[in-house]
Amino acid sequence: MKNMKSVDLVISTYNNPCAILQILSFINKGNHLDLSVHIADDGSSQKAVNLITENLQNYSYPVFHHWHENEGFRKAKILNTAINKCDSKYVVFLDGDCLPHKHFVKDHLSLSEKGYFVQGRRCFIKESHVDQMLSGKTSLLSLMIRGKVSGLLKSIRLPKPIIKKNYDMYGLLGCNLAIWRDDLTSINGFDEDYEGWGREDSDLGARLYNLGLKRKFVYGRGLVYHLNHPVNKRDQLAQNDKRLSATISSGKIKCTTGLVKE
Repeated sequence: MKNMKSVDLVISTYNNPCAILQILSFINKGNHLDLSVHIADDGSSQKAVNLITENLQNYSYPVFHHWHENEGFRKAKILNTAINKCDSKYVVFLDGDCLPHKHFVKDHLSLSEKGYFVQGRRCFIKESHVDQMLSGKTSLLSLMIRGKVSGLLKSIRLPKPIIKKNYDMYGLLGCNLAIWRDDLTSINGFDEDYEGWGREDSDLGARLYNLGLKRKFVYGRGLVYHLNHPVNKRDQLAQNDKRLSATISSGKIKCTTGLVKE
């Protein structure tokens, strides 16, 4: 494919435009890549959408906004919509409540290796300081120095990454993840049968394992800083847990309701 980008960054969001604009700014500070960004918007309000889209020309890379109607938590579906618009060989995923280190995308690209997907870690900005962070009244460094970031050892970019290669289910999270585009195609992307909060990212990882991939579980590179917030409604979690258990026990690789509806 001509003019293919080096990497696509897919950012999921719902009614959090201030965080999205901060994320785009952080990425812009460290961007020296042939990069495209795709915002996967799970039904934000028109006001939130306007705040995002009116700023999309302010960055050194193209930004695309993908949106669908708010019909409950359908993150898997909007992620597939965004993935289908990606044209690179490598896709990095970030949640819209996580601020990335300025070298986040570059780090993930440097960690890419055939036969693996990459899972980075996250630390946590205390909820009481999130508004200050998003309004520019404080900085990440200031919060770290004042002890307002938990999981501090996961907040520091190391001279060399610490990498564990495994097949574990522990820590499979969609907020800091990178996958080869052809591997996503082989498993048919995210399973849209997961509705309601939880386990769509674990299911994706399980099917990548079933495909034969291993995980690079990485410390010290590809850093993200989670903006703590009230816990999401989890009324469908038990059903999603059962669905995930079935994926693991069956060895399923491809979902039927994914990038392609079969």
